[in-house]
Amino acid sequence: MNPFKAFVATFFSRSNPKIDLKNLPSIYDIKINNLQGKPILLSNFKGKYILFVNVASKCGFTPQYKDLQILHDTYKEKLQIIGVPCNQFGNQEPGDANVIEEFCEVNYGVSFLITEKIDVKGQNQHPLYAWLTQQQKNGKSNSSVKWNFQKYIVSPKGQLIDYLYSTTNPNSSKITKYLK
Repeated sequence: MNPFKAFVATFFSRSNPKIDLKNLPSIYDIKINNLQGKPILLSNFKGKYILFVNVASKCGFTPQYKDLQILHDTYKEKLQIIGVPCNQFGNQEPGDANVIEEFCEVNYGVSFLITEKIDVKGQNQHPLYAWLTQQQKNGKSNSSVKWNFQKYIVSPKGQLIDYLYSTTNPNSSKITKYLK
């Protein structure tokens, strides 16, 4: 191998180390509570796709709750939607658990799972979003949560498949292609 190719190969092997997929933490071991403060056992969703969506009630994307509910109703045998309230983007989820729950039920008829309000980025990032956004934990890719209603798709085997920005409608073929 010529010296330049050897340098390039060495450089890229150092900057992009291979990830040992066998020793990755499992998403099913992450602890998070529902809006009522009771633990959610993510392991209960093995065998289903999981769509995590950081949600907010005062956002321009908030009407996506309606489409998330339609997606939930259509594919509930294959898909678990988990809404994750977050107040880190424009303070658009200021309410407590009771306010969030009432808003979701009254305005959108939400019956899919909603977690406690958490941080999805920054110093107090919840372990769930550390797993979703860090390649060293998920084995797939690094990402950052840009705004409310960003979506993360996890396979029935607990592997990160993809993430989609807020502008992607929940009923987009980018999501439903996995469910058909």
